[in-house]
Amino acid sequence: MIRLNIIQKKNSNLKKDDKKNNITLIKKGDIVARKSYNKDIIFIVNRIIKLTNGQGYAILKGVTVRIEADAPLEDIEKVNADRVADAEKKIDELLKRRINNEREHYRVYPIKPGKILHLDGDRKYSEKSAKYYKKLGLDAVVKNIPENKQANLVRPLLEKYNPDILVITRT
Repeated sequence: MIRLNIIQKKNSNLKKDDKKNNITLIKKGDIVARKSYNKDIIFIVNRIIKLTNGQGYAILKGVTVRIEADAPLEDIEKVNADRVADAEKKIDELLKRRINNEREHYRVYPIKPGKILHLDGDRKYSEKSAKYYKKLGLDAVVKNIPENKQANLVRPLLEKYNPDILVITRT
């Protein structure tokens, strides 16, 4: 996962009252986008940090893109459910095109990929990965294992599943 530490300048276009209102409106679990980035990525608010100077920051996790970022509360705004559904639909369409391209490739050059063992520290993305492996017809075992336990579990899992490919995804 990409970790961006972005401390952005206060948006001088916002009135002081608007900043206060936004700070109280945004809460953990809200789906938001960053105004300073033209709302290009949709995030879920993972945590809110209030500084001693009264300014608030949100720790954000990507909804459709594996990214983590932070942003001042006055820089984010809620996103409606239709926008989230559209973004997820676009990702699924992209995946379908890739799957169809891979299937065409395998018809021309028949290859049987090996067994995959994928360890992921993020439950959401391990579930997505398992879904995509299944759609691709790949033989994959996906395990959601916290990062701090992965090193101790790699050897036993390799011995248990005997994969040809090991994927370790860290946040």
